[in-house]
Amino acid sequence: GQRVLVVDDLLATGGTAKAVVDLLKGQGAEVHALAFLIELEFLPGREKLSGQTIHSVLRY
Repeated sequence: GQRVLVVDDLLATGGTAKAVVDLLKGQGAEVHALAFLIELEFLPGREKLSGQTIHSVLRY
């Protein structure tokens, strides 16, 4: 039941981040937010993570 912040370097298609969120939720964690250094806005990563709070430092 822990609250978790997922930190990764890159949000592109969202596949890896979605898998991490699903894994954590399956273990009973509450994903509070996801933070990325770089977000590639022309790819559908944010859509794949709809419903999640997402923060990114740089957007391209």
